[in-house]
Amino acid sequence: MARRSRRVPQEPGYVPYRPPEKRTLHRLSETGEIVAYTDEEYGVRKDDGLGIVKPVNSSGGLLFLSLLMTAMFGLMLYGIVQMAVTDQWDILGRTWWMYLLVLYPLFAGWAGFFKERKAEKLRRSKNLPPPVE
Repeated sequence: MARRSRRVPQEPGYVPYRPPEKRTLHRLSETGEIVAYTDEEYGVRKDDGLGIVKPVNSSGGLLFLSLLMTAMFGLMLYGIVQMAVTDQWDILGRTWWMYLLVLYPLFAGWAGFFKERKAEKLRRSKNLPPPVE
């Protein structure tokens, strides 16, 4: 049987497979029933990831962590200002990598907060229970 080309007409009535426009995730809700959520309604990852530390996945917790990381980054920027005022640039030469290291969790925290906040609003508007897993 020969492989068909996309440009060759198919049999009458043939409908090619098209994936659904919005992918749904079937997850357990806090009421114990299985509910279908879209990616936007689900939000950030809800399971514990089998780790020792449980992840923060509520918008309030993500907001607190994001504000805490923003304050810590602000203190680091204050340190740069102090290095400039006292002309101690050699310290920055030894610690520049810490500023890059802090940027990733800072942006990831804020992105997770905005994603979860949008998901909470969508779930509330569609009257869906929050997912547990």
